[in-house]
Amino acid sequence: MARRATGARKIVVTAIAWGVGLAIFFPILWTILTSFKTEAEAIASPPSFLAFEWTLENYVEVNSRSDYFLHFMNSVIISLGSTLLGLLIAIPAAWSMAFVPAKRTKDILMWMLSTKMLPPVGVLVPIYLMFRDFGLLDTRIGLIVVLTLINLPIIVWMLFTYFKEIPGEILEAARMDGASLWDEVVHVLTPMAVPGIASTLLLNIILAWNEAFWTLNLTAAKAAPLTAFIASYSSPEGLFYAKLSAASTLAIAPILILGWFSQKQLVRGLTFGAVK
Repeated sequence: MARRATGARKIVVTAIAWGVGLAIFFPILWTILTSFKTEAEAIASPPSFLAFEWTLENYVEVNSRSDYFLHFMNSVIISLGSTLLGLLIAIPAAWSMAFVPAKRTKDILMWMLSTKMLPPVGVLVPIYLMFRDFGLLDTRIGLIVVLTLINLPIIVWMLFTYFKEIPGEILEAARMDGASLWDEVVHVLTPMAVPGIASTLLLNIILAWNEAFWTLNLTAAKAAPLTAFIASYSSPEGLFYAKLSAASTLAIAPILILGWFSQKQLVRGLTFGAVK
């Protein structure tokens, strides 16, 4: 009886997991399918799932109307740049908080996390004015800086949790062997936390890639990433659902592929200590 109950429980849990997974993936699947429809079929009621005339005209028009490669390169440079800059700042900060904690370390961590609860529109005007005065509007450097700052609390929190899993005795042994602070962080701590650092890097690339609020408000044409590329297909005349779906598919395809091939690394890093 116990085996049957366990087997039934596994079946139920598996079915629920598949149901949740399919529910999450369905909007993405629907967007991809809609991108191959004509505008008339995209707004037809009732909608057709597979029984429609497949066409590539939306992709042809999207590529002829916009410079997809420019937006793609902007997304790559901004996502990687903000993530790497964030890691350069967060690794020493997380090391000091994990291994040389002060009285207010936990308060500082909570304060950093609380900044993520601030509505971005609340600080849009001062940041916009600062960017205007420093000539950072519609520049990749400007977006790298702002995305680094908004994602830095998450990077520090994740790395702090990973570093807390590493025994402090290992670092003490390195110091006794004459390791400098640089050697301790670069040659001892960082290699041991590679799974955690890799998962933090991947997660923050995804967050930066999907960021829309700041990219739409701080860019115009030169530094506009793929989120702005999608938004350009929303016009006062109305939404062109098929073309908007084609633009969305082109924008999410690279990050979906990255997530698919790096899923093992993400899971390994998350189970290393970031999520308990």
